[in-house]
Amino acid sequence: MPVSRTTVASGLLTCFAVAAVAGCGGSSSPATTPTTPAGGGTSASSNPIGSQTPVPAESNPPGDIPDHLNFVSYSNSAGGYRFTHPEGWASVVTGTDVRFTDKLNGVAASVVKASSAPTVASAKRDDVPRLQQSAPAFQLQSVTSVKLPAGSAVLIVYRRNTDPDPVTGRQYRDEVQSYEIWHNGSVVRFDLFGPVGADNVDAYRTMSQSLRLS
Repeated sequence: MPVSRTTVASGLLTCFAVAAVAGCGGSSSPATTPTTPAGGGTSASSNPIGSQTPVPAESNPPGDIPDHLNFVSYSNSAGGYRFTHPEGWASVVTGTDVRFTDKLNGVAASVVKASSAPTVASAKRDDVPRLQQSAPAFQLQSVTSVKLPAGSAVLIVYRRNTDPDPVTGRQYRDEVQSYEIWHNGSVVRFDLFGPVGADNVDAYRTMSQSLRLS
């Protein structure tokens, strides 16, 4: 049946009326794609490290290392270091890296290649930004040069949130003493950590003073 001019005109008017909303005879407008922040990273809302705020420190920290613990020796021949740690702590060893933990306390050592010895300036330039990206709710306390029996070192003291407890989801506020010592083309990072306010001075001294490089 022939289509009348009146019918065609009516259809065109209807198309013009809805064109601004959906288009005539086409598909709907595509959804807006979120933009990626400069540098190709994710936004803070999708970054669990960057979005965290510091959890409150405990008024009665549960992480004191008992004074009566025995200390035993650990040696990592691939990493070229050895030190003592409290007996009975659980360990995870991956090549030149090791981590000993018990409840909320721990000691960890790792080795990274380096062309020169770390300094306070290089630690502020390179290591502090690295820790800001990797430590949840990072707060720098100090960067200083210190002497250990193992040699000259840079000591970075900072605070971070612990990982959530897998059962309760609870987090604690950690303080980390991170020593960096250069030896034979590598830097040994030696970290001591536990809850803010815990009385671990003696145990930390025993472990840091026991560190030796070979």
